[in-house]
Amino acid sequence: MKVYVPIDAAARAVGADDVALALGALTDVEVVRTSSRGMFWLEPLVEVDTPAGRMAYGPVATEDVGVLLESLRSGAAHPLGHGPIDAHPWLAGQRRLTFARAGLHDPLDLDAYAATGGWLGLWNALGLDGAAIVEEVVRSGLRGRGGAAFPAGIKWRTVLATPSEQKYIACNADEGDSGTFADRMVMEGDPYLLIEGMIIAGLAVGADQGFIYIRSEYPDAERVFGEAVRRATAAGFLGDSVLGSGRPFALHLRRGAGAYICGEETAMLESLEGKRGMVRPKPPLPAVAGLFGKPTVINNVLTLAAIPTILDKGGAFYAEFGMGRSRGTLPFQLAGNIRCGGLIEVPFGLTLRQLIYDFGGGTATGRPVRAVQVGGPLGPYLPASALDTPLDYEAFASAGGMIGHGGVVVFDDTVDMAAMARYAMEFCALESCGKCTPCRIGSVRGVEVIDRLLAGGPRRDAQLSLLRDLCDTLEQGSLCAMGGMTPYPVKSALQHFPEDFGLAVPPSA
Repeated sequence: MKVYVPIDAAARAVGADDVALALGALTDVEVVRTSSRGMFWLEPLVEVDTPAGRMAYGPVATEDVGVLLESLRSGAAHPLGHGPIDAHPWLAGQRRLTFARAGLHDPLDLDAYAATGGWLGLWNALGLDGAAIVEEVVRSGLRGRGGAAFPAGIKWRTVLATPSEQKYIACNADEGDSGTFADRMVMEGDPYLLIEGMIIAGLAVGADQGFIYIRSEYPDAERVFGEAVRRATAAGFLGDSVLGSGRPFALHLRRGAGAYICGEETAMLESLEGKRGMVRPKPPLPAVAGLFGKPTVINNVLTLAAIPTILDKGGAFYAEFGMGRSRGTLPFQLAGNIRCGGLIEVPFGLTLRQLIYDFGGGTATGRPVRAVQVGGPLGPYLPASALDTPLDYEAFASAGGMIGHGGVVVFDDTVDMAAMARYAMEFCALESCGKCTPCRIGSVRGVEVIDRLLAGGPRRDAQLSLLRDLCDTLEQGSLCAMGGMTPYPVKSALQHFPEDFGLAVPPSA
């Protein structure tokens, strides 16, 4: 009997290793450690090969193993059974392109990666010149799966057109936003996909070296990805001649040191160069003068992980998904007060309500949704009245929100939104690199002003006016998006939840 147990960090955190050991101790069971399907509320999820396909059971604890196997051998139903995994409504309702291999096989198995369509994009790219690769990415409509959502192909075109004897690919894997885990799942669960995407990026712009900047809090991802790089190098996918093409590409893994600001691209470059992670002024843009002063493509994990599909199936295929100027799919990460949290990859255009209720099953407490934060700890708080907003970059911006990396954090009606606004300001005060005065000083003063506002007293109107002025200064005067976005959650909380601040009516914008 062949069974599959995830080796993903989220599954291991709730006992997947113990379940795998208990199953492996049985003589007639072969255990395969796989990536996670992203169904975190069912972890540890055990899948069993049967003539009717892979059957899912979860969440499975070690004490469930004996009875579960007895049921499997006798053909009896089991209360933890969910039927064929591919037919599960939660998975069947998705359109997985980036996470098409999630849960299928051992993440480090090179043969399994190739057997499931791996390297096809790279083979196609090797038959094209750099300009043709770049134009395929432009045609796809792929935008950076981070905060700015800048078109990836345009960035690549700039690097390609900038003359230099040395160029670099830098992958930002410093996934520090609250409620996000898709980058980690790629690195742990499908590392060759990211490697393939980075190689293609190198071929496109003429870069022969790539750096992946991984957050220190991801030891499992670092271990798995490092081993994948070693195996890919030994197999000829990396090195002096990629697949015998005569075109070199090497990958280097670098660990961050826990600074949120190093998720900002120029601060990441400083850290990669061995300096303190502080934001650089622009211009010059990193595409012109980036790592070590050379033209550099900087994309995050999800952006680069989309590249193999685009080069395999074509930019036009990828552009068929989505809406408006938001093309393709995005792996949304559903977290917070949610019944069924996990990773949902769907084309742009789904609404927040569909994501939270159709996939997430509503709040874990069963209470009404009061607020949703999308786009990380500095994303605006959206009220329940905004749940029908399509998940599209432009539509979301029009509603006062941002999609960012696709992290969605849900709050029920017991949340104190004034406390959440204070947390956002305090987060900036703690994580600021200190380069510019508005962010360094303004965030500290912001916490103090919020505390005085919440304390009440005769000068509340003056404190509210001061808080608005501080937010404007941060937004308009900060050097990077860290300080510039800190006012977003504060202003949105004031706008949509004034009663939590003791305000009788919504303040003016």
